[in-house]
Amino acid sequence: MAKTSPAQYVREVRQELAKVTWPSRKELTVTTISVIVMSALAALFFFAVDQLLALAVKFVLGLGG
Repeated sequence: MAKTSPAQYVREVRQELAKVTWPSRKELTVTTISVIVMSALAALFFFAVDQLLALAVKFVLGLGG
């Protein structure tokens, strides 16, 4: 296995970073907002399912009063 010098490593990293297509500010904002909204929707969904399952378990086990 060939060893590379630290300077060569840094040059290669810079070359690879130059190939990256970075998102624009607008793309980043839209993507961030959509991730936050989808996370909130998923949290609400799982909260509702958890509440329904808890209610069903209480009903089946007769713990619901």
